[in-house]
Amino acid sequence: MTNGWIDIKNTDMMLIMGGNPAENHPCGFKWPVEAKLHRNAKMIVVDPRFTRTATQADLFLQIRAGTDIAFLGGLINYAIQNNRIAKDYLINYTNAAFIVKDGFKLPEDGLFSGFEAAGPTYDKSTWNYEEGGNVGPQTEATPKPSAPTAAATATTAAMAAAKPPSTASLPANAAYDLSLQHPRSVFQLLKQQYSRYTPEMVERITGIPKDQFLKAADLFTSIRKDGNMKKAGTIIYAVGWTQHTSGTQIIRTAAILQLILGNVGRAGGGVNALRGHSNIQGATDMGGVFDIFPGYLKPGLPTETDLATYLKRTTPTASKPSEWDSYNYWSNTPKFMVSFLKSLYGDSAKKENDFNFHHLPKIDRKFDWTNMWDEMYAGKVKGLFAFGMNGVAIGPNSRKNIEALKKADFLVVCDLYPEETAEFWRAPGTTNDQMKKINTTVYRLPGAGFAEKDGTFVNSARWLQWKYVAVPPPGDAKVDQEILARIFLKVKELYQKEGGKFPDPILNLTWAYTTPLNPSLAEVAKEINGKALADITLDTQPDITIKGGQQLPGFAWLKDDGTTACGNWLYSGSWTEAGAQMQRRGTDDPSGLGIFQNWAWSWPANRRVMYNRASCDPSGKPWDSERRQVWWNEDQKKWVGNDVPDFKVDSKPTDHMGPFIMNPEGVGRIFAPLAAFADGPFPEHYEPVESPIANPLHPKQSNNPVAKKFKSDMDKLGTPAEGFNIVCTTYRLTEHYHYWTKNNPMNVQLVPEPFIEVPAQLANEMGITGGEKVKVTSARGVYVAKAMVTKRIRPMMIDGKETYQIGVPIHWGYRGIAEDAGKTSLMTANQLSPAATDPNAFTPEFKGFLVKLEKA
Repeated sequence: MTNGWIDIKNTDMMLIMGGNPAENHPCGFKWPVEAKLHRNAKMIVVDPRFTRTATQADLFLQIRAGTDIAFLGGLINYAIQNNRIAKDYLINYTNAAFIVKDGFKLPEDGLFSGFEAAGPTYDKSTWNYEEGGNVGPQTEATPKPSAPTAAATATTAAMAAAKPPSTASLPANAAYDLSLQHPRSVFQLLKQQYSRYTPEMVERITGIPKDQFLKAADLFTSIRKDGNMKKAGTIIYAVGWTQHTSGTQIIRTAAILQLILGNVGRAGGGVNALRGHSNIQGATDMGGVFDIFPGYLKPGLPTETDLATYLKRTTPTASKPSEWDSYNYWSNTPKFMVSFLKSLYGDSAKKENDFNFHHLPKIDRKFDWTNMWDEMYAGKVKGLFAFGMNGVAIGPNSRKNIEALKKADFLVVCDLYPEETAEFWRAPGTTNDQMKKINTTVYRLPGAGFAEKDGTFVNSARWLQWKYVAVPPPGDAKVDQEILARIFLKVKELYQKEGGKFPDPILNLTWAYTTPLNPSLAEVAKEINGKALADITLDTQPDITIKGGQQLPGFAWLKDDGTTACGNWLYSGSWTEAGAQMQRRGTDDPSGLGIFQNWAWSWPANRRVMYNRASCDPSGKPWDSERRQVWWNEDQKKWVGNDVPDFKVDSKPTDHMGPFIMNPEGVGRIFAPLAAFADGPFPEHYEPVESPIANPLHPKQSNNPVAKKFKSDMDKLGTPAEGFNIVCTTYRLTEHYHYWTKNNPMNVQLVPEPFIEVPAQLANEMGITGGEKVKVTSARGVYVAKAMVTKRIRPMMIDGKETYQIGVPIHWGYRGIAEDAGKTSLMTANQLSPAATDPNAFTPEFKGFLVKLEKA
């Protein structure tokens, strides 16, 4: 989230898409309700199903799964055509005025300039700015650069301060036109790009009737009617956006919409991701995916044989109009990385050995989830550690995952209960003779549950909150850090005894915990925060010295000379000399905005709303005086406020520094240059890999051209010509938590068996009655469950063709308890879903694939 759960109460307008918070985030949903009750905020819900969230909406629109960019692009087009944009914000806080290089081509045919079919990939050299300063009309009426431009990325809240973009070829002095009239200005290209997304085209693609779309567009953009800048609107989403082959670009489109409306950085605004687990935000922050290190630092490449080469690639230099300033905070990458290396390797990390940079793994291929299973199926990945991760049930294409595990040498599962992955050989259809031929050795480790261990949860709002042990682990169950510590120390012992090709990364890893076999998570948290390794001072605070061995107050104190160690720069400040900030429980909120500065700790630097400099006009005055977050104090010559300013505190408004500090341009990226995204600098609607129609925008290039489609003998895609003519989407229920609660009798009693949500009209046509078993078939598998005939999903007209959608909850499989015996389908819903992934985040397309529906 750019903002946070509680901040939603401050909004005037909500667009909820790709999420169903009333059912999937029921505690957090109180804040949208608060906004409706106390601010008369309006709520628009867009979803394939009429959900419980939709029951609270002022306007509900049913959309075809996988067509969100078409809808959002239509909103952008409507806002521009009706002049419902934040003009001053757009000019000063985004790259709308930047000029794009000659030779850049928009995707009228479905392809941006630079497409290389052999990859498939793009040569992104034309996705760049022109060099040259002010190229606009020079008249007295020409707007002066009265404030900086702003930077806002289009990812989940975790990624909003995320990967530093490649800046090797960004011009130092970007060309710009403050009149926004230059034909290659970002604004004119944006206008041209989405001029094709007319209400009629939105209807053809999404199935939302033109009159309903226009109602939604008028309502959402009404906050900028007549140039009003006081109101703020928020966009709320979840995995209904991310789980598509263009998922990242869906979120990008939302960010662009919020930038042109001036909603980013403001109380009640932002682009707010609802994270699906209690600690998924923290897992991402700490580098829980293959292509980032903790704090969203980039991994090295095999060609980068020294630290200097790595830092040159990953440390951006400013690229902006010369009249403007840019904080360009990723310029501190050397401080972040060296401090990270010191936290890993301690005294052995020295300047003369590049702080052991060569110990870190280098990325030479995609190690994402779906690639990993594909390589296991191909016999290349020989073993898997699965901690709290049910890979068979999660999918996609679950049957392929089961077959992959049969080829592995070993599997280690650490979980609370036996589950589908831990007993993959018991999958329905596996005979006793086949089981005997499976040579995979399976180790099952009893892990502790969340209530049986302490540590932190990091919620959607980026709050680090410490939790305490409620009950001890039962029997032989152990906490995760003890299990991992024992494995690591045994591996280290083997390297010490036997050597190896490259033992240094293991032998040099620092492990200075009081109890090495079971490290205290409090000690780990302090290590992540960081400490001084020698006495250090700052040029800006020469009268303050942090003594060697003391905890760091925050990431501003990090050094690139080896005198600081920090496990994650974003978390620096969370456990200081003053104690564990994440354990705080102060309930004071003097602003009334729900900031609660003394409750827990929010990254970065305890800021609750990111980019909050943009909550003020160019002169430093809040757009809305009733929801003041930060402001320029002329007497003190610094930025002050109810929140921690997300800005250089002494940069006065006349310095023209950009409010959004993480991009080298100092601007909000409506146009994302160079390698920021794999599939285009502007979002474009592409059909899911399985679609009932050809793409009306460009039928010859229907799908995302650089999305990954796996090609094993088990990776099959269905077509309408083969009878796969119904759109299927998966979702979660309030009463169950993924694949875990089916082991709890109370949860099983609440929803005892799986079902398939079938539109009433479709059921009538097929003679299906509620409670009757039906069979759903995709090109990859079959799923059988009872039909829940419902009016919550209606037939839709998609490009003139009547089309049905069905919904399948994901929670069941072939492992459970006696209470559900004989009721479950014994296979996972994700045997239906395809192994096709977004080219940026590598998320599979769990939403919007094609199936057949029959009586069982």
